Amino acid sequence: MVNQKSSTATAEIGFTHDDFAALLDKYDYHFSPGDIVPGTVFSIEPRGALIDIGAKTAAYIPIQEMSINRVDSPDEVLQSNETREFFILTDENEDGQLTLSIRRIEYMRAWERVRQLQAEDATVRSGVFATNRGGALVRIEGLRGFIPGSHISTRKPKEDLLGEELPLKFLEVDEERNRLVLSHRRALVERKMNRLEVGEVVIGTVRGIKPYGAFIDIGGVSGLLHISEISHEHIDTPHSVFNVNDELKVMIIDLDAERGRISLSTKQLEPEPGDMIKNRDVVYNRAEEMAAKYREQMLAKQQGITLEPEADVSAEEVPSATEELEEVPSAAEEATEEVVAAAEETTEEVVAATEEATEEVVAATEEATEEVVAATEEATEEVVAATEETTEVAVAVDGEES
Repeated sequence: MVNQKSSTATAEIGFTHDDFAALLDKYDYHFSPGDIVPGTVFSIEPRGALIDIGAKTAAYIPIQEMSINRVDSPDEVLQSNETREFFILTDENEDGQLTLSIRRIEYMRAWERVRQLQAEDATVRSGVFATNRGGALVRIEGLRGFIPGSHISTRKPKEDLLGEELPLKFLEVDEERNRLVLSHRRALVERKMNRLEVGEVVIGTVRGIKPYGAFIDIGGVSGLLHISEISHEHIDTPHSVFNVNDELKVMIIDLDAERGRISLSTKQLEPEPGDMIKNRDVVYNRAEEMAAKYREQMLAKQQGITLEPEADVSAEEVPSATEELEEVPSAAEEATEEVVAAAEETTEEVVAATEEATEEVVAATEEATEEVVAATEEATEEVVAATEETTEVAVAVDGEES
């Protein structure tokens, strides 16, 4: 009688166990690598956590995938019953379990944020956590960034920069090549440039001398006084005019914010050609006067106005054809020196890029090593657990036999 009622009830409902199983299959979610899904933490383990994302089997997130930064314990990132987004890293394994990642979500969003900051030409600040021969390493939005040595504008040795926070501008943001290159020099120059003008006279200190010119420190940023801008008279080498730590007045003739460069001149401040070599004090005493004339000439040039000469030039002052021909080699020498300077600068950039690439390889190797160590530890734990389980079974069997 009971069976008859049960059959009648089933017939009335019209829903069998097979129908229920088919309905479960119909609404079974299919997860694919690359999907971002919500999940709830329901079990935290020593080297990972189990996450409920609505799949038939709980998904697993290993500790190395919990953050873009280093994590020593899962509870630094996750809490039981916490619900958040997870990235599906791999497809189901033989047990039907998916592997998840938070690190990949943070990584994608960090690159998106960095690209946005670069588009805004923003200045960011970050502390130096490591240095090498090529430059310094920092973290921006959790990503590892590199500052080439040629873009570090400080008198300190690179080793003394550890832990120091620096203002930085973006030079290169390339997610595909995993390259994030920044410039300390550009950030300082931009800040300084906001208070500087072309045609302005500033006081600087000679910090370095090269065959093609002298590097002048003007308030914490470096400007180049090219050899062709030292004097109207020909100079064989800047060493014959300046010494390191010399203080001098210079005029700004170009501000290149894009490349973070300041070009300087003392030639434009000479009342008479050659005064920088023969009588430097006269140049410094009349620097503001000569700079004012330079600015007037630049303004007239921009407006297309031709200024009248201050006085008639006498026949004696007109240079002869021979003198003009003598100036040609000088101009050629200056052009050659500029080419040499450009070549040396390009060489420095190539060296910095090579050292930067080496650093990236080392960093990638370290990261891969950490992942291998983590995987080894995880595998060891599984082996130990399996061994303990086998031992328990053997003990149980022995007990039954006894």
